[in-house]
Amino acid sequence: MQDLAGPALLTLGLVAIGGYLLGSIPFGVILTRAAGAGDVRSIGSGNIGATNVLRTGRKDLAIATLILDAGKGAVALLIARHLFGSEAMGAIAGGAAFLGHLFPVWLGFKGGKGVATFFGLILAACWPLGLLAAATWLLMAFALRYSSLSALVAAALTPLYALLPLPALGLPAPSPVVVMAIFTAVLIFIRHHENIGRLLKGAEPKIGAKKA
Repeated sequence: MQDLAGPALLTLGLVAIGGYLLGSIPFGVILTRAAGAGDVRSIGSGNIGATNVLRTGRKDLAIATLILDAGKGAVALLIARHLFGSEAMGAIAGGAAFLGHLFPVWLGFKGGKGVATFFGLILAACWPLGLLAAATWLLMAFALRYSSLSALVAAALTPLYALLPLPALGLPAPSPVVVMAIFTAVLIFIRHHENIGRLLKGAEPKIGAKKA
């Protein structure tokens, strides 16, 4: 058993490191600098995600950042799942990519809030689950006009959606996907602690609100 444990742990470690490094690629920073739009960390909220990239006035860069941030988590999960034929390996790689986006080694572990990467991961892991999460975000955003609150509600409900007994939609989701959904939801709440504080104070800006 000990002879098998060593290679297994090494494989797990390599999958996690590979996922983390892929997730650590700061596309928001790379794209804005390459396009001559400056360092996205020096404007707005200082975040590296698509919402803050949009504050440069470049919708094209914001859309590209959104797609790439969502894609890197999905790619990490899909590659690992394909190579090893294992939902668990896919979830480990995906979870590590998510962690990399939030705490990228290249930026002193100061990364994004993970919403785009979260949706990319969930869609890749189980597309019906991803659609439920996305629909929740859209419904909340339309009803209440708070992007952060929409993300928090979608993240909180996704692990519950994953447990629904709906075989026609591939649910309940495999256990590794449920664990990954819980892991990423907890991290999203941690990274949104400032938004939560503003929401409680009624100071969080709404979608489309203009600055005074």
